[in-house]
Amino acid sequence: AVLGKPIAHSLSPVLHEAAYRALGLDGWSYGRIEMDEDGLAGFLDSLDAGWAGLSLTMPLKRTIQPYGTPSNLWARELGVANTAVFADGATRLYNTDVYGIARAFAHAAQAQGVQPEANQSAVILGNGNTATSALAAYVMMGGVTHVTVAARHPQRTPGLAEIGARHGVDVTTAALDDAHVPALLADADLVVNTIPAHGADAVANRLDEAGVSVRGMLLDVVYDPRPTELMEIWERLGGVALGGEEMLLYQAVAQVLLMTGLAADDDFDAVDGRSMHGPLEQAMREALEEAL
Repeated sequence: AVLGKPIAHSLSPVLHEAAYRALGLDGWSYGRIEMDEDGLAGFLDSLDAGWAGLSLTMPLKRTIQPYGTPSNLWARELGVANTAVFADGATRLYNTDVYGIARAFAHAAQAQGVQPEANQSAVILGNGNTATSALAAYVMMGGVTHVTVAARHPQRTPGLAEIGARHGVDVTTAALDDAHVPALLADADLVVNTIPAHGADAVANRLDEAGVSVRGMLLDVVYDPRPTELMEIWERLGGVALGGEEMLLYQAVAQVLLMTGLAADDDFDAVDGRSMHGPLEQAMREALEEAL
């Protein structure tokens, strides 16, 4: 099941149930459970051996940490896990959000026939938890040497510069309403928007009014509305835009493989050379498109 609060909007059951059908796992099921931080410990204590794993959404991605062993790089380094796997009497925690962002970009680049270059520049809009995952994804992808984080309160970016420094990525900040932001976006190879709902509309309009063209690839983690105004303007100005459903899909593919024990390895800290899991991915993609 997926746990969080609120949870009614979650599309995780659509993705996981489609995966079970594609894999022929007739005895498996996956649901939504509304859960806050106070209720998590008691819920975990109540689980029996029939449970294979959990997906965690807000506000539980940090709350889950004391109840399992962080088992991939980003679960350990970020202190954030969206996946708990129960096996052999242990609870292993993973962060597949970072993989979801990186794989979304990698899949789009492959579809476009684009080979990632070295010394790429990137932008992140927003500086919340998803921004941290976006920075980690840039690190995972390789080739990104500089990231600008543009946010309403740019001083509130604890840890981002430190994460970048540990991995050889220079991180700077800018105010979201800074006059230079449209130029930064136009020059960027990669952009991730993490600002919810219509929060980036003003940025999109300023970019449009600046009269610039863009050359990079945008992932807007928002999938409602779909497409966002930023995505529409980005494509009109010459760039490639990906919706948040791409990140959602790939983080769920990783979760399914981990929870079912079918992962070829168990870290999901790399995208190079990994199988695309074609039939499974296609079944999940079709179910997601139908739900959206």
